[in-house]
Amino acid sequence: MSTGAGRRVGRRFRRLRTFFSEALESNLRNLRNLRPIGIRPLTALLLGTFAAGVAVGRGSAPRPAAEPRVFELRTYTTPAGKLPDLHRRFREHTMQIFARHGMTNVGYWTPEDSARSQHTLVYLLAYPSMDARKASWAAFNADPEWQQVRAASEANEKIVDHVESVFLDPTDYSPMK
Repeated sequence: MSTGAGRRVGRRFRRLRTFFSEALESNLRNLRNLRPIGIRPLTALLLGTFAAGVAVGRGSAPRPAAEPRVFELRTYTTPAGKLPDLHRRFREHTMQIFARHGMTNVGYWTPEDSARSQHTLVYLLAYPSMDARKASWAAFNADPEWQQVRAASEANEKIVDHVESVFLDPTDYSPMK
């Protein structure tokens, strides 16, 4: 593929990703309206995220079979009362910094069960490879904006108690790769 063709594919992929990210954000704002018709918000969110991922995946250049993306499922547990602060940090800063360093924001959730819903954030990131993940996190942690945002958000108290990370490889039959 020529450099010009590669750039065109890259631009198309970025436009598609932006389109679906904006659509997903709009759908998230409307999730509260789904309860009266019997659809649980988390179910709707997962279906919407899946559909957006499939659509974005179809709009991008084919990936070599030897290099499937690596997914990372991360779970953050916060001290009592700090989950809104963590949501604010992700909403206003972290997601954009992730994207700037090559991480793909796939989705963000809170558990439906009442015990964990008050202090748990679960999210899914995607990377082209494990090496790319390592480089992205190194760049993210060294980013001056991130360092400033983290310091400001934790000025009074840490807002994350525990981080759990699970790496996921798509199966051969997974629609999202």
